[in-house]
Amino acid sequence: MSAAVEGPELEAAADAEDASEAVDAGSRALPFLGGNRLSLDLSPGGCHRLLHLCVQQPLQLLQVEFLRLSTHEDPQLLEATLAQVPRSLSRLRSLVLKGGQHRDTLGACLRGALTTLPAGLSGLTHLAHLDLSFNSLETLPVCVLGMRGLGALLLSHNCLSELPEALGALPALTFLAVTHNRLQMLPPALGALSTLQRLDLSQNLLDTLPPEIGGLGNLLELNLASNRLQSLPASLAGLRSLRLLVLHSNLLASVPASLARLPLLTRLDLRDNRLRDLPPELLDAPFVRLQGNPLGEASPDAPSSPGAAFVPEMPRLFLTSDLDSFPVTPGGCSVTLACGVRLQFPAGATITPITIRYRLLLPEPGLVPLGPHDALLSRVLELQPHGVAFQQDVGLWLLFTPPRARRCREVVVRTRNDSSWSDLETFLEEEAPKRLWAHCQVPHFSWFLVVSRPVSDACLVPPEGTLLCSSGHPGVKVIFPAGATEEPRQVSMQVVRVPGRELRALLGEPEAAASPLLCLSQSGPPSFLRPITVQLPLPSGVTGLSLDRSRLHLLYWAPPAATWDDITAQVVLELTHLYARFQVTHFSWYWLWYTTKNCVGGLARKAWERLRLHRVNLIALQRRRDPEQVLLQCLPRNKVDATLRRLLERYRGPEPSDTVEMFEGEEFFAAFERGIDVDADRPDCVEGRICFVFYSHLKNVKEVYVTTTLDREAQAVRGQVSFYRGAVPVQVPEEAEAARQRKGADALWMATLPIKLPRLRGPEGPRRGAGLSLAPLNLGDAETGFLTQSNLLSVAGRLGPDWPAVALHLGVSYRELQRIRHEFRDDLDGQIRHMLFSWAERQAGQPGAVVLLVQALEQSDRKDVAEEVRAVLELGRRKYQDSIQRTGLAPKDPEVPGSSAPQPSEPAQA
Repeated sequence: MSAAVEGPELEAAADAEDASEAVDAGSRALPFLGGNRLSLDLSPGGCHRLLHLCVQQPLQLLQVEFLRLSTHEDPQLLEATLAQVPRSLSRLRSLVLKGGQHRDTLGACLRGALTTLPAGLSGLTHLAHLDLSFNSLETLPVCVLGMRGLGALLLSHNCLSELPEALGALPALTFLAVTHNRLQMLPPALGALSTLQRLDLSQNLLDTLPPEIGGLGNLLELNLASNRLQSLPASLAGLRSLRLLVLHSNLLASVPASLARLPLLTRLDLRDNRLRDLPPELLDAPFVRLQGNPLGEASPDAPSSPGAAFVPEMPRLFLTSDLDSFPVTPGGCSVTLACGVRLQFPAGATITPITIRYRLLLPEPGLVPLGPHDALLSRVLELQPHGVAFQQDVGLWLLFTPPRARRCREVVVRTRNDSSWSDLETFLEEEAPKRLWAHCQVPHFSWFLVVSRPVSDACLVPPEGTLLCSSGHPGVKVIFPAGATEEPRQVSMQVVRVPGRELRALLGEPEAAASPLLCLSQSGPPSFLRPITVQLPLPSGVTGLSLDRSRLHLLYWAPPAATWDDITAQVVLELTHLYARFQVTHFSWYWLWYTTKNCVGGLARKAWERLRLHRVNLIALQRRRDPEQVLLQCLPRNKVDATLRRLLERYRGPEPSDTVEMFEGEEFFAAFERGIDVDADRPDCVEGRICFVFYSHLKNVKEVYVTTTLDREAQAVRGQVSFYRGAVPVQVPEEAEAARQRKGADALWMATLPIKLPRLRGPEGPRRGAGLSLAPLNLGDAETGFLTQSNLLSVAGRLGPDWPAVALHLGVSYRELQRIRHEFRDDLDGQIRHMLFSWAERQAGQPGAVVLLVQALEQSDRKDVAEEVRAVLELGRRKYQDSIQRTGLAPKDPEVPGSSAPQPSEPAQA
């Protein structure tokens, strides 16, 4: 864009406000300027701020090398702003012009308004990184082709249908990402990018590759997933530096055998293609992923025309939530469960037809095996029959929400094998920006869950010795000398970062520091034949030239001991400028401290506990329309405000509790007090107390209905709910006792929040269940589970405005619906109760009524209520089985079909 055009545009933008306002806006932009970085993409008005800065030209602006700007702006204002960048930010090295900060009603990222770039941007001679993702580009701006120093170009989530030939003239380009576009072909000149190391072209419409792509001699990673490729050029054998080649979800019928001869290739992903045959070199290679291909099957008849659509032969099953089993034949199938789980059975996985059963279990401490620094990310999936080995591994995908802190951590699928738990090789696949699939291959069925853990580095130690290094902490190493073991044994290493702020606060010592926490484990005999050398980095801020050796402590912990031991005097510490080395003969936990304290074992235990504690708040809210419905939730402190903003439209209640600290997987319970009690039987209710288990990445929320024995017609009932640590004891401490224990280190009491049940309107006013028959009313039967009148009242209180949809799915006529609305026109609760109880009275004694109710709830998108009904039914079935066993009417059978209680051989008893 010429200077003659730039001047009027800049004047038009500047004249919108007077000079004093411009100065104020410019000063408001300065807080976004940190060092050499200017971030204007996190709040609206970024273009205005940048224009005012360009007018003022503060000294800090001349030092900016990194600029981030949102493209959710007016297109003309955006163009005028970018025209000023080369003139005012001549030292710019990184320019991020991204959309995607806003979302539509379905949660999808919205594209920015950027459709082109001013020609003057080609004058940014220092620019090395350009990110134009999530925009509306249909062609690559010409100015990009003139950026000769560009090293990274990101064009994902645009509308590009082709790339220009001149792209091959960028001499310094090492990273190119053009995912989620509309590319149908690639320019041959792409092969001239001799410096390119990473190329991502996934999620496009490519059906062929130019032979020239084989000229990318320095390419390390190539991603072509989710395209329409039917063949690959033989020139791919020229990619001698390639380490990762991703080709899944294409239409490939064959691949060149020369791919097996790429010397550095460590992963070849060919999943979900049409491959029926594969070169032997690739078929036996451990780095090849082949799931979802019809290998070994006869080729079908050729389609009538080359453009005919490909029809997958593998059956696809989509199970609704009312089904808990499905058949699998030797032909294989792909199954999607209603609970967010996918399974893929390849052809030949089973020799004979088999029925697979599944259920999703709530996590319990006895069922969920977690290490000290692990975090649970999913519920527990049980697949039956247990232990039956498949002829081929079955693909399993578990959906989860990724944790925020992912540095030096990894996500794995954990499963039970015989009497022990192990972690499977897991791959992550993105389903949405905040939803991921954990994918693994399983040889047999058992229990499965998704866990976040510190990165685990493992190796097989041969008798000749080896070296094991931490992938996340390069300074942590373990050296195994020759002769340390007679037989090869598996060893693993986990390293946990330690924030120095927590340690200094605990010790009250400004100069205290600690190394990363090291955990070493192994298979085989507990000790090695020769000493193993362990290297740890010195604590932060400490060097070997200046440290005081008397302040250096090597700590050791061996589970299940309660304390850490100071073993400094028992080992020889060899110090370098940055590291400390020592020798051990068996593995456990090691930690290096630098402090003036002498007895540090007990302090180390407290510090280690602080590392694992989560700061949480407890809330108790009552539904505005129905105060007898109480929501209880335990939330991490950083999620409280957002959750309350979402809930307070429908709920009200006291402020959250003070912050308390809890461990991952810690049990606690809620007890209603001062005349308030739980209204109905629940599987998680013991003597009127609601049981919880805290998991930092799960919701930890329960809704209950409460009642009172006090007279609400005379006055409101002011009760409370108290939260206590641990499993439900025989007796909950009284309120006065809880107050005395509040300051104790081992106090059970955590918080107390008020609950108020308002005064009823009087004898003539509407009451819960008013106008309905009080005769005993049960749906179902004792053997399969039934719903009592109290249960039905609980369901009625949960439906709210959704009740007409539920009624129609129950078979209630529209005419009757209108009559109920007219008869109870000023009483929503009365409408719901009358509809539900009149329907229940008609269904009394008829089979299938409870199933019909559950299906109607699910079809009306009230799966939360449907799950609660299922839980009540399961509790009733268990009580019935227990009663007939006590009376001797049935033999005790630990394998009760449908029982959710863990059996002696299950993990809960392990």
